Amino acid sequence: MYGIGILKGLMVTAKNLVRKPVTIQYPEERVPQASRFRGQEFVWYVDRCTGCASCAKFCPLGIIRIETDPNGGNEQDGGTYRVDVFDIDQGRCMYCGMCVEACPYDALHMGSNFEAAQYRRQDLVINVEVLKAREKHPSTWYRPQLEREKFDPFEGESKEWQDAGREKPFWHPQRPEMLPDEGDTRPTADGEYK
Repeated sequence: MYGIGILKGLMVTAKNLVRKPVTIQYPEERVPQASRFRGQEFVWYVDRCTGCASCAKFCPLGIIRIETDPNGGNEQDGGTYRVDVFDIDQGRCMYCGMCVEACPYDALHMGSNFEAAQYRRQDLVINVEVLKAREKHPSTWYRPQLEREKFDPFEGESKEWQDAGREKPFWHPQRPEMLPDEGDTRPTADGEYK
């Protein structure tokens, strides 16, 4: 009984003795990352943000703090909110991505960086100035159109806010004016009208 267990243990040792090591000498060598990696470098597009605070409401840990000013301009269009405070406490974030899913205007994206270690806990809180000044390299997580475009967040240029949004849904296209003699104007599966 003891002899078989010892032989099985020695077989595992012998098998790993002749196998090539898989150790990566980080940071000199790096493992290739997936483009859908959810990292610390949050990407926030201020041009898309309306200050609705959906991301803060859906965050299960309550780490996002948003303060807005209702005098943001555009009075002719009903007015907009100016975002004065947008803080994300990365020290408590579990990177679940619920804030990104909840954002109705695609203003917030997960990032692709994981090397943002700090010595002080308060340095892990990123504020609105940092988010505005950051290079925009969003993760392709929850963004299938970026994945289809083969966008690599680790290389290349920043992605502008016009190119980083969700796909246009073909089931809610802009409806053309209905003329009585045109007949059926329902969209086909590819989003075009008959």
